[in-house]
Amino acid sequence: MASKHKMGYKCRIAGVMLLLLTSIAALIAVAVIQDTWRFLEYSKEYGIVIDAGSSRSNVYLYEWPGAKENETGIVTETLNCKVDGNAISDMKVIPEIEEKTMAGFRKCMDIVTKTIPPTKHNSTRLFLGATAGMRLLQMKDAQRANDVLVKLRQYLSSLPFMFQNASVITGQEEGLYGWITVNYLKGNLVEKNVWNAYVRPQGAKTVGSMDLGGASTQIAFAVQDDLKGADYLRVKLYGYPYNVYTHSFLCYGKNEAGKLVLEKVVQQSSNPKTITNPCYPKGFNTSKKASSIFESQCTKKPQNYDPNQELIFFGGGDSDGCGKVVKSIFDFKTCSSSQCSFNGVEQPPVTGDFLAYAGFFWTALALQLNGTSNINHFNTSVRNFCHKNWATLNAQKNVKFIETNCYAGHYVFTLLADGYKFDTDTWKNINFQQQLPFIGGKSRRVSLRRRDLRTSASQLKFILSFLLFSTDIL
Repeated sequence: MASKHKMGYKCRIAGVMLLLLTSIAALIAVAVIQDTWRFLEYSKEYGIVIDAGSSRSNVYLYEWPGAKENETGIVTETLNCKVDGNAISDMKVIPEIEEKTMAGFRKCMDIVTKTIPPTKHNSTRLFLGATAGMRLLQMKDAQRANDVLVKLRQYLSSLPFMFQNASVITGQEEGLYGWITVNYLKGNLVEKNVWNAYVRPQGAKTVGSMDLGGASTQIAFAVQDDLKGADYLRVKLYGYPYNVYTHSFLCYGKNEAGKLVLEKVVQQSSNPKTITNPCYPKGFNTSKKASSIFESQCTKKPQNYDPNQELIFFGGGDSDGCGKVVKSIFDFKTCSSSQCSFNGVEQPPVTGDFLAYAGFFWTALALQLNGTSNINHFNTSVRNFCHKNWATLNAQKNVKFIETNCYAGHYVFTLLADGYKFDTDTWKNINFQQQLPFIGGKSRRVSLRRRDLRTSASQLKFILSFLLFSTDIL
């Protein structure tokens, strides 16, 4: 009798398990069918974003299913085309340079046109966003900056796409888009659940974004909701609100900050024919026209300025001297808030993990650092590099601008440690990284580097494609 009860009990358990497995199979089938229906119902849509940086321009083609998840598009990058020629801020000066740049645009746009199905041309939105290089040109020559944008608008509006605009974005917008991109690529904003729907990841934390370009640098990270001010943006992504601190420092990109350092070095010298630059390696010498330093909007022209004057620099190979002159381009004293980064800019304490890309990554790479490190190791690596002479460095073939890496190392260290206030504990949270795996477990990778230190926070950083969807600033 007992064995019969036991047998019946086992049968009931087996029946329940069979029902459970059948239910799970049915749920999976429903999810797959729903996904298939959604694929059939929503055809692919496309968007073209042109990132016009301070060193060059890049054309990005994005695609996404016609559906939107919680009011924001699920985007993948389809194509990245580097525009041959100069940055657009060099246009409207020398016709030959301008024509080379325009030829580069035509080449890339021809590739994009052939990639997008002809039936989708009319519905594909096209947007050009210019960053710090054009912001500087607007300060220097507003009319020329406007003429450049007019020419580009005329060309882009002649293409078979839904041209939106060609404009200069603010530094704050650039910082915000970098933060969005980093967190999108790391899967912190959205993921697929068991029902094949996109949802906010359970317990996901966002990471901070630090971008070093040629003309500006940006920092952005999420903060607590009660913090308010000019540098705090409340945004809504995938239906969820975030409070993001973001600030952009114009003239503090790697190239423009380098001019600020050279300006200081020239000021400290009494003879323009024998200028010792502590940041150049010993045994290195070079000549520069004064215009290459003082025509920038970031520097001040000296008295009796002659743009054609030849300035001759000799390497000092002095790490301490280089660090001192680099620090002199920052103002760490002025602050009317509880905490500032530099130049009187209020900034809350850095918290959480940070991704440092573009110029940050390339500088760390030059110091033979990658990924994470500690603050003392980074500082020691900078000092060791600065003590190498030119004969040693020059033996490394095909390394561009290697003579500037001592300056770059001190600049990055000063910006992060003295500027943004990363210390022994928080420095370990900085990840100097070039690439991120694309979310969703795909093997394809989306690069986060900037060519010539100036394409966007990456090929997706300039996620102006989010503008094509709906990044709501609250």
